[in-house]
Amino acid sequence: MADKVLTANRLTDGIAVWLDANGQWTERLQEAFVARHAEAVEALETAGKQAFASNLVVDVNVIEIEEKDGKLRPLRLRERIRAEGPTIAYAEGHGYADPAFIAA
Repeated sequence: MADKVLTANRLTDGIAVWLDANGQWTERLQEAFVARHAEAVEALETAGKQAFASNLVVDVNVIEIEEKDGKLRPLRLRERIRAEGPTIAYAEGHGYADPAFIAA
């Protein structure tokens, strides 16, 4: 089984967030709680359903990740882009994703 984390979009502003070990939503993937067995994945799914029902987040998903060079990295390109930001600079003051991080 691949390691997994819980991700969503915060309802108030749409920012991508990840659930941390304290049950809080963080904007940093590297702070996410990593589920390494089936029971932990079930706990993530339950927490996601509760947060959705409480109108804290939307688009709640458990996603697969890997640890590469000491950093958490989603397996899917879509999730890497969500974690690092857009692939191009589109507005002043907003950076864009590190090409090495989102590379396939």
